[in-house]
Parts: sequence; C-alpha cells; structure tokens
Amino acid sequence: MKTPEEKILDRADAVVFAHKLHEVGKILVFTNGCFDVLHAGHTYLINEARKHGDALILAINSDQSVKRLKGDNRPINKEEDRAMILASLQAVDAVIIFEEDTPEELISLLRPDVLVKGGDYTKEEVVGGGLVEAHGGKVLIVPLKPGYSSSKTIENLKK
Repeated sequence: MKTPEEKILDRADAVVFAHKLHEVGKILVFTNGCFDVLHAGHTYLINEARKHGDALILAINSDQSVKRLKGDNRPINKEEDRAMILASLQAVDAVIIFEEDTPEELISLLRPDVLVKGGDYTKEEVVGGGLVEAHGGKVLIVPLKPGYSSSKTIENLKK
C-alpha cells in the first residue's frame, strides 16, 4: 500500500500512472475540485467515484487557481496540506495539483474512463466531459450530500 506522500504525483508521473492502468485494461476514474475545507460531502463524492473503476485520480486546484476561482481569502488550507489529506484517504489512488482554472488539459492527458463531478453540475457543464465521452468514457454526476459546503463551513466559522 502506498503512503500518502507516494500518492501525490506531478503531471508526468500522473500520465505514466494513467497509461499503465490503460495498458492492463483497468478503469481509471477522475474527479477534481478545490477541496479547500474537507467535509463529509467531499468524502462521499470521493468514495462514490472510486466505486466506478479500478483507480481514482483526484486533481486539486493549486492555491493560485483557488484564489482566482474563489477570491483572495481562499484557500483556507494550502495545496500541499489539501493534497496530503486527500492522499491519505483509502479511496484515492493518486492526487495531482493543477495550476489551470479547469482540469481540461489534465483530462486530455490522462484520458480517464469515468469523469465524476458532484450534483451541483449537470452532465453538460462538466469540464472535459466531451473529451471523455469522445474516447468512449462516461461522465457521472454524484448527488450532493445535503447540507455540506466548504463556503457554508467557512461562513459558520466566521460567526
């Protein structure tokens, strides 16, 4: 079993990991997000995603990417900490940090068989969904666990 440190991959190693899985006919699942303040909704999504394949790559937005998407007060947790926490989850086989605002380039490189997003997206809104479907993969929407949101958690902490 890999340690959390061994599960955190750079882009080149993630491509090699994905290629090796595809070579032996394994199903690669991919999901992504900021995962800034980890909560039960996140772990639910991750565990559900992992059920749909042989390995799960979880891509997280870099600190700079989170700032651009969520504002100057985010992220709460640094990318290295977020990556380590997520890599310690049993359902996660690999974690990669990406700098772009969307994971489209990463999805193009990794060619996952299943692309998973939470229920706050429609299938048509999922970035990279068309790429995955173009090579025979599928996009899966996992219903949200009601009452969980990083933004709500942060607001509650401020009160």
